[in-house]
Parts: sequence; C-alpha cells; structure tokens
Amino acid sequence: MAILQVEGLSKIFGHGETAVTALRNVSFSVECGELMALLGPSGSGKSTLLLCISLILEPTTGRIVMNEQTVYDNAWMGVDERRFRRENIGFIFQGHNLIPFLSARDNIAVALEINGVSGRAARQRAGELLDFLELGHRAKALPANLSGGEQQRVAIGRALANSPPLIFADEPTASLDTGRGTKVMELLKRIARERQTAVIAVTHDVRMIEGFDTVWHMEDGQMVKE
Repeated sequence: MAILQVEGLSKIFGHGETAVTALRNVSFSVECGELMALLGPSGSGKSTLLLCISLILEPTTGRIVMNEQTVYDNAWMGVDERRFRRENIGFIFQGHNLIPFLSARDNIAVALEINGVSGRAARQRAGELLDFLELGHRAKALPANLSGGEQQRVAIGRALANSPPLIFADEPTASLDTGRGTKVMELLKRIARERQTAVIAVTHDVRMIEGFDTVWHMEDGQMVKE
C-alpha cells in the first residue's frame, strides 16, 4: 500500500524575472516499509522536496496524498499541518537539534508530551525506544555527554516517538564519520523492515544507501530514477 503519493509537485520561489523553480513536476509514490534515497548535488532540489512533502514548506502546485488523506491539492486541504505532521511524520535533521538541558530520555519524551501523552507514559515509551536503539544505558545523559552517533540515534528515537508511518531524514549522516554514519543508516533500514515504516533519506554519499529499495537522482528540480 502506498503511504505517500506525490503528483506533479512544483515549487517556485519569487515572482516574475527573479523567480527560481526549485521543483519541476515531481511525481512518485512510496510503499509502507520502503527505503527510498534522494541523491543529487547541492541546489538540485532534494531538501526543498523533503520540506514540501513533510508539510513544512507549501508547494506551488501539485498533489500530496499521505496515509490515504489528501493534504495538498494546489492548496492545503483544510488540514492542521502541524498536528498532521506530528501524528504522521518523523523528521531527522542533519544536525541532531537536541535540547541541550534535557537528558536523552527526556528529549524523546517531550515529543510525546507535545502530542498529549502524560509525562510518566512518555518517559516509559522513551525508555523503550532507547532500549530499541541500544542506548538504554545512556538514558540520563545530556546531549553534550553523548557521541555524535549517539546524539543522532536519540534524534531518531524522537522521530519514532509517535510511531509515524513515514520518516524523513535530511542528510542524517553528514556530520558523522563513515563508521558512525553507516550505523545510523543500518538503523534506518532496521526501522523500515521491522516496523514497516517508510523511510525517505536525502544524502550525497552513495556509500550510505546500500540495500535501499529505490534510488532517485535530483537534477535541476526533477527526479531521475536509477
């Protein structure tokens, strides 16, 4: 079953002679549990596409159907984008963006609390996720006391907190060395296979996408499938 369908998506910044077309008529679909990679040079439209389909940036034209609900069809379709995003999308940024004064467990728990989960239940769920991520022993550690790879795993835990059917990852290994980066990507593969979560990852490093189901290249705002 397709968890995400994108049809004719375009994004134009600016107007008139200064207009810049970042996305040109992009169409694709992603199934539950599918691993999809987006490759391409800086400025090719990868991050713009990710921001549009994660409902952070409004497209100019096109259609987005997510979890069987049309959320965009040349305009937002009356959905609360923030709430829909919290319930259906987990986003992993290039930088971990952890809250520096919260422990690893509380950085995950806060994502649940924002969604209405009680503090005790949120911390319990966060602890379970840290165990899944093999970080249970670091639950009380502050981000400054975690390695780069550990910080990114906590960020993945935060993205998984509300059990979203879709995970978007924007250059999740860019700040890591090859060894730690490989471990992060292996974790994303495990999440897709074991939890049937669709994962879309933007990366410039072809070494990180071994075993992915689908690979697209972005060129001048368009997608070219490998």
